[in-house]
Amino acid sequence: MADSGNRTTEGLHALGSKTKYSMDYAPEVLETFVNKHPENDYWVQFNCPEFTSLCPITGQPDFAEIRIMYIPGERMVESKSLKLYLFSFRNHGDFHEDCVNIIMKDLVKLMQPKYIEVTGLFTPRGGISIHPYANYGMPGTKYEAMAERRLEYYGGTPVPSRP
Repeated sequence: MADSGNRTTEGLHALGSKTKYSMDYAPEVLETFVNKHPENDYWVQFNCPEFTSLCPITGQPDFAEIRIMYIPGERMVESKSLKLYLFSFRNHGDFHEDCVNIIMKDLVKLMQPKYIEVTGLFTPRGGISIHPYANYGMPGTKYEAMAERRLEYYGGTPVPSRP
């Protein structure tokens, strides 16, 4: 349990307690803590190489590595709660692109980061792999423009501009 005398762990319930896995999509398990350096821009990256969800059509499992990178604002996501959240997709039926966008939107709602991007490296099914990417930059800030630039260059090749 969280130590009420420690401001770092105050309000965190998953950290330090016995792990309880949800068998259904569970954004409510996500927890945050205060960023001690909100004035700094710095990257936080999470890699989840064992992500699974279900195909909404066939019910067969889909496997992926989910990569989450963000520049925190005032709050940061607690890693154990993130692990439990990502596990909750195990029996969730959605397309790869939907999973990546849902994860990004849930994290934006949770912690209001300056910038965030989520990539899904899904393993091949039928000879084709899918790697959806979604990002967000805080509106009205330099991070909004950053999101536009990073999306434009996602995959290493800029999209040609149209006249």
